[in-house]
Amino acid sequence: MVGILDYGMGNLLSVYNAFDYLAADVMICKHPEDLAKADHIVIPGVGAFKDCIDKLNTTGFREALDYMVIKMAKPTLGICLGMQIMADKGTEGGLYDGLGWFDATVTRLQPDDPGKRVPNIGWNDVTYDSRIPLFKGLPPKVDFYLVHSFYMKTNDSSDVVATYEYDHLVTAAVLKNNIFATQFHPEKSQEHGLKLLENFIAWRP
Repeated sequence: MVGILDYGMGNLLSVYNAFDYLAADVMICKHPEDLAKADHIVIPGVGAFKDCIDKLNTTGFREALDYMVIKMAKPTLGICLGMQIMADKGTEGGLYDGLGWFDATVTRLQPDDPGKRVPNIGWNDVTYDSRIPLFKGLPPKVDFYLVHSFYMKTNDSSDVVATYEYDHLVTAAVLKNNIFATQFHPEKSQEHGLKLLENFIAWRP
């Protein structure tokens, strides 16, 4: 069972539809206790870092996630803002604490090239570590769809398993134990995104 968090800030429909298309057993988790029914957890996200963390705290999802993801080690996927909140800190509109699952800070994209706009919206060539099973069956360099103004800057380079260039190197995906997260949107990235989600369903870290 794939459980998708519904904490009021997720792109739920497109994520749900992608897993449903893959014939996965999928559910929307509207309450923290719903996570106990899931074998795999997905944290989507659209919006601002602080608002997202506040929602997790006020809905009770924060404690449930720490238990299910960290203690129970359920395979977990974060998407876009759902990835960013896994960092120690976020700098959008101030400095705020994240979930602290990665030794990282979420900071604004700052390309020097005036042709590189912020937010970055569109398809980008992502280079990834081919040893990671979540990228199994994908071509050596893959176009994934991104929409973001901030990105995760990690202090531990071993956590980074995919990057792309946007006038500087940008973290596209991170991995630590049972936690995998992407800055790009696999649910909006057509066949390659669906392949990655299919790999996540089969993932047993």
